[in-house]
Amino acid sequence: MQESCSLYKKAKPMKVWATSDLHVDYQENWDWFMQLSEIEYQEDILILAGDIIPNINRVVVLLESLVRKFFKVLFVPGNHDVWLTKGEEINSLEKFHQLLVLAENLGVQTTPFVSPELSIVPIFSWYDYSFGKPSLTIQRAWVDFKACKWTMEEEALTNYFLELNEPHLNPTSEAIISFSHFVPSVDLIPSRVPKVVKALLPVFGSNKIETQLQKLGTDLHIYGHSHLNRSVKKDGIWYLNNAFGYPHEAHICRKVLMSVYENGMVVKGIKQ
Repeated sequence: MQESCSLYKKAKPMKVWATSDLHVDYQENWDWFMQLSEIEYQEDILILAGDIIPNINRVVVLLESLVRKFFKVLFVPGNHDVWLTKGEEINSLEKFHQLLVLAENLGVQTTPFVSPELSIVPIFSWYDYSFGKPSLTIQRAWVDFKACKWTMEEEALTNYFLELNEPHLNPTSEAIISFSHFVPSVDLIPSRVPKVVKALLPVFGSNKIETQLQKLGTDLHIYGHSHLNRSVKKDGIWYLNNAFGYPHEAHICRKVLMSVYENGMVVKGIKQ
């Protein structure tokens, strides 16, 4: 189901704002998003590229708050969102679909937002070790391997999520913005990063995401997960990571909503 905004009459030019990795299980982050203006963004769209909080009841409260503040909110779940919490007698794939239904019921869009001028396309994804093979240490320490419960292996899981995107890869709008939680290409990770970051590359994303973005013809792609904020052009696509991040990560995460569409144009070349 696609929703058109072409008949919507706006009092001011619409902006599109983007963030990811909200991690509102930290009170400081929770307060920041809950205290966003009730007035400033009423004509605007907000992109949430995953990792709100594992607690689904808190997801509901936060999304309800954001829906009141923005004209439209778009969301893809991240890995933290499908962690299973105490008392959840489901698997992570079931929780993923539960989140999609919950979001849609709250008025949060998990399908493409389409107008003649702009399409915003959610890209579901996971990691498939195309960035490298995880070490034994990562296999033991990475929380996903304990907090998630799947019915298939990682590569099959990535393919499952990417298949969900296929029907939406041919929009005809003048401009296209897409967004995923996971990293679309290992080349988007800076070459100079700590050893611990390099060790985590296998669980950062999948090169198959980039293949879908090329098929989509996106102008700008928002991604999250790595908490390494970047703005870079690769093979004709601008990529932006604007993770909110953990409270102690102010040196790598800017703690702002970032405007990625304004005055009828996609904002490219943003400095990070």
